Amino acid sequence: MNEERPAGTPVLRRMNRAAVLDAVRQCAPEPVRLAELARLTELTRPTVTQAVEDLLAADWLRQHAPEPATVGRPATRFSLNGRAAPVLALDVGPHTVTAGVADLAGEHLAVIRRAVRRRDAQHLLDAVDETAGEALAAAGLAAERISAVTAGTPGIVEATTGRVLFAPSMPGWSEIDLVGHLRARFRCPVTVENDANLAALAAAHQRTGPVTLLAVQWGERLGAGVVIDGRLHRGAGQAGEIGFIRAAGGLPDATGDGRGPLERAIGAEAIVELARRSAAAQPGSRLAGVTSPAAVFAAAGDDPIAAEVVDQVAATFAEAIAPVVLVLSPHAIVIGGGIARAGSVLLDAIARHLEDLTLTPPSVELSALAENTVLTGAIQLALDEVWRDTLAAC
Repeated sequence: MNEERPAGTPVLRRMNRAAVLDAVRQCAPEPVRLAELARLTELTRPTVTQAVEDLLAADWLRQHAPEPATVGRPATRFSLNGRAAPVLALDVGPHTVTAGVADLAGEHLAVIRRAVRRRDAQHLLDAVDETAGEALAAAGLAAERISAVTAGTPGIVEATTGRVLFAPSMPGWSEIDLVGHLRARFRCPVTVENDANLAALAAAHQRTGPVTLLAVQWGERLGAGVVIDGRLHRGAGQAGEIGFIRAAGGLPDATGDGRGPLERAIGAEAIVELARRSAAAQPGSRLAGVTSPAAVFAAAGDDPIAAEVVDQVAATFAEAIAPVVLVLSPHAIVIGGGIARAGSVLLDAIARHLEDLTLTPPSVELSALAENTVLTGAIQLALDEVWRDTLAAC
């Protein structure tokens, strides 16, 4: 008579594999020994050994040669096979498209950045395809090897479908089915997300514990991602659209270009224009003929006119954002985008003005990820998708 196996054994075996794989993930990129896995999962060593054998056979883990030991038998170690399920991340902007390929541990296999020379939607989509193709080639991967794709884009993105509803800086972009286009090429789950939301996820991931923060993407446009207690907050769908806050003395958009009052007051173009106007009456100012916000901030150390411009920009930003700070009480405001190159001269001025306008001023920081902030958030979101599916099906 054949012995009947318990009905729950296959389920328990899958659960054990998922627990072991997750433990290896938490230790990545460092290899881990069987004894450590038993401790982390609270499973018996034979159970861990069986799970590891299954995961090695499925190509999710790789085995490392034992380290030399001074006492006893050298222990074999195991780590993620990062190339088992690589992901593709895209940061799509009106001037630049960046594509990044990362492995399961989040290690970058390739990052390619390309300028966009024309702003029509079809040319932008072509640039997405070309940049993604170059990144895959640099990583040595075919499109069918990609397990998830996340694309970040400016504008309002419908959370349920990934459809871009409104992107005034990228004419015609809302008419492009980006999700469908990417899904047809890569045959895997595709997520399209607002770039500021991805920047917020990246900033939150760098911190320990459930933080509340406002991640501001500040360039020609202004947007923000909101993280509350460690979770991205979308609200009814347009949370973080700070560019549409009415700046002090600002007017509604009368130009038809879709920019909000705050964007028109202190966006990158507005800062340059303000600097030029301020320099017109001061021929000796370093701001004469200035072409970028970076030059304005660089001059602020020894040019009083530039310092005044920076203070005015900081005051306008602080006054606009203070009600948001009073409502959310964030731990930090993290600034990314082109204006993040401003350095401490802008941060110090914003912090000074917020101190007078709020009860508990948050720290004001530049994104440590610089121009890869959105890409990092996109990689993180794509990996979250892969891990949800992997651990559920393990």
